Amino acid sequence: MPTDVQDVKEIVREKYASAALKVSGGGASCCGSAALPGASPITSNLYDAAQERGLPAEAMLASLGCGNPTALAQLAPGETVLDLGSGGGIDVLLSARRVGPTGNAYGLDMTDEMLALARDNQRKAGVDNVEFLKGEIEAIPLPDNSVDVIISNCVINLSGDKDRVLREAFRVLKPGGRFAVSDVVTRGEIPEALRRDVLLWVGCLAGALDEADYVARLSAAGFQGVTIEPTRVYDVEDAREFLTGKGIDVDALAPQLNGKFFSGFVRATKPAATTERCCG
Repeated sequence: MPTDVQDVKEIVREKYASAALKVSGGGASCCGSAALPGASPITSNLYDAAQERGLPAEAMLASLGCGNPTALAQLAPGETVLDLGSGGGIDVLLSARRVGPTGNAYGLDMTDEMLALARDNQRKAGVDNVEFLKGEIEAIPLPDNSVDVIISNCVINLSGDKDRVLREAFRVLKPGGRFAVSDVVTRGEIPEALRRDVLLWVGCLAGALDEADYVARLSAAGFQGVTIEPTRVYDVEDAREFLTGKGIDVDALAPQLNGKFFSGFVRATKPAATTERCCG
C-alpha cells in the first residue's frame, strides 16, 4: 500500500479514536465547534426529533457526518443494510428501525474506540438486529452478494483508495442492491491551496471527489443509474470562522468558493442479475 494512503488511514484512525474517547468522556466530537471552530454547519441539524427519540445522547454526539442517508435511502422491512464507517452507530441504529426485526443492519468501522462506543449505544438503545464489525471500508469483511443497501455518512471522502472502496461496495451488494451515501463533493475547479483549507474544514480531512469524478468512478466499478443530489451547498460565510486567521482574504475568495463544495446524496445501483437463455 502506498505510504500516503497508509498515512491517511492512520490520521483518520487517530482522529476518530480521539472523537470517540471525547464523547465517552462527555466531550464533543472532532468536527464539532468545540474542537474545530466553524465546522458546526457541516454536522449540525442532520436528524429530526423523531429520529433522535430513543437514541442515546452519545450516538448523537459522535455523529461526524455531513448528511442523513437513513432519511433519503429507501429502506424496506427485512432488508440487510451496511453502513461504511459507522462511527458511534447512529445511522446503523436508525437503519435497524427501518428494516425491522426481520432485517439486519451492519456497521463497519476500523477504530476500536468507535466500535466500543457504538456497541454501548446499541446496548442502551436495546436494539438486537445490529452487528458492528471491525474492518476497513477498502476490504469489507462480508461475503459477495450479501447486502441489499449500502449507506455511509461522510466517510468515503476520507479514504485514500476510493476506487477500492467502490469496488468492495459493488462486490458485497446483491444484484439490484443500492448504494445510497452522503458525502462531501466538489463542483468545478478549486485552487489547490484553497481546496486543502476548505476540504480540511468540510470533512475534517481533505479528499472529497469532484462530482464528475465520483460519477465516473462509480460507473467504472460497475454501478448504473448514478446520481448526485446536493443536500447542503456551502458558501464563504459557512467557512468564514475557520478560514479567518489563516492569512486568507475570505471576502476575496467568495467568487472562487461559493457553490463549489457541498454535501451530497450519492445514489447508484448494482445491475440486477440477468438470466441467460440457452439453445433458443
